[in-house]
Amino acid sequence: MAGELDVVTPGRRLGLANEYEAGSGTYVRNGIIYSSILGARTVVAAAAAAGGDAGQEGGGKATLGVSRRNAKFAIPVIGSEVLCRVVRMNPRAASVAIIMVGSTPCQEDFAGTVRVQDIRATEKDLVQMTASFRPGDIIRAEVISLGDQRSYYLATTKNEHGVVFAQSAHGNAMVPISWEEMQDPKTKVVEKRKCAKSF
Repeated sequence: MAGELDVVTPGRRLGLANEYEAGSGTYVRNGIIYSSILGARTVVAAAAAAGGDAGQEGGGKATLGVSRRNAKFAIPVIGSEVLCRVVRMNPRAASVAIIMVGSTPCQEDFAGTVRVQDIRATEKDLVQMTASFRPGDIIRAEVISLGDQRSYYLATTKNEHGVVFAQSAHGNAMVPISWEEMQDPKTKVVEKRKCAKSF
């Protein structure tokens, strides 16, 4: 039987590959199962994953997966808190894909833009895009304008907004060590980011 658990974002650690089988919507790296899509984390018991054969002995591994089937359609509005994936950058702005509005996943990604002046509330003239985000980062932001027809304008000026998930150059999930730095816990390499304050 499948059990619906929490909503997860791409790159979220789900479990260990020696304890679970990797199901749809996931990938395995260095013995750890990660989510490859936005959706609901699911766990399918071993018997159910094997087709529910009553004659089969227990002891098989449950399957971890990510499902989109219960995703509701969400549309960003001004003031919405959104979760985004950084797609590309230039010195003036970062282009992002909005993947979640509040706690509701989007059925399709919305385009957004974080301009360099909307990254921090203070010392805006000193902000550097490459020291704030990198392509692939997951960031939490606020919709400040409906922008143009192509993208929403977003801001990360609040303390709770900024990078919530990032991978190092070695592919390891990094942890924040200050509001402007994240560290690879394995290699100890430090990279600049505009980190979201966790509560």
